[in-house]
Amino acid sequence: MKKILVIGANGQIGTELTTALVKLHGAKQVVASDIQALGRHQELAYEKLDVTDAKHLAEVVQQHDIGEIYHLAAALSAKGEEHPEWAWNLNMTGLLNVLEVARQAKLSKVFWPSSIAAFGPSTPRDNAPQVGAMDPKTVYGISKLAGEHWCSWYAEKYGMDIRSLRYPGLISYSAEPGGGTTDYAIQALFAAAAGDDYTSFLDVDSTLPMMYMPDAVRATIELMSAPKEQLKVAGSYNLAAWSFSPRELVAIIRQHYPSFSITYQPDFRQAIADAWPRSIDDSKAREEWSWSPAYSLADMVDDMLAHLAARKSAIQEQVA
Repeated sequence: MKKILVIGANGQIGTELTTALVKLHGAKQVVASDIQALGRHQELAYEKLDVTDAKHLAEVVQQHDIGEIYHLAAALSAKGEEHPEWAWNLNMTGLLNVLEVARQAKLSKVFWPSSIAAFGPSTPRDNAPQVGAMDPKTVYGISKLAGEHWCSWYAEKYGMDIRSLRYPGLISYSAEPGGGTTDYAIQALFAAAAGDDYTSFLDVDSTLPMMYMPDAVRATIELMSAPKEQLKVAGSYNLAAWSFSPRELVAIIRQHYPSFSITYQPDFRQAIADAWPRSIDDSKAREEWSWSPAYSLADMVDDMLAHLAARKSAIQEQVA
């Protein structure tokens, strides 16, 4: 069995997805890589890798006998607006390098994440469809939409098996958020668990699609495991769990921490959020590979706060 290479294994998605792939396939079958010198998964082979370096990427694929790539390295929406040329280069050059190396090495599968950022103001705000108007207004979103087309082009032109999901905002306790517009939710939960107040960069009623990371990881593995003949979407599948606003999130947090205080100071990220859908139609994923989220919104908050409280207690014990 050829091995799996995870690019961006130290990131928010990569941290948990790599762990899940190890549980599924074994540590010897997974190779982690990221731009940092050290990896988060000490039991794995690790490569310091800049995905914009095509030569090094090809060498890693050959050296480790790679058969599948999960390409997760990306500049996210907020950081992309602050550093547009860097974000475009990382997102597009990185993806094209992966696709071309995968083609030349005849890899069996590639996974690449798209995002709700690929939608835009012309997309229906409610139940954004699988196929419809897409006019992203951020560098991140433009790169995701272009990436979807590149993946479809390589699949059609060369017969490659390339699979993709349009992730909603993802919430995780395992890794710090990476500069996205939906990061406020994670920051609010971290602040509540730490006993701190929080200032949100989105307004009180900014409703966005969100998902708990365990569900996102499971969806990724289920998509990659599905028989190819079942998959009819040529591109990236819509994926959804639930939608909420800061007001709704805070109401649930206060069931655990009644004194949690939040204020609102919207910044440039508000305009990004206002251009995205409030909810997503993921019926194609549900029909074609039986996708269904396991966590409710309340379940997610319960689980996040429990893990964050346990982490806080462990740190306090170490200090004592």
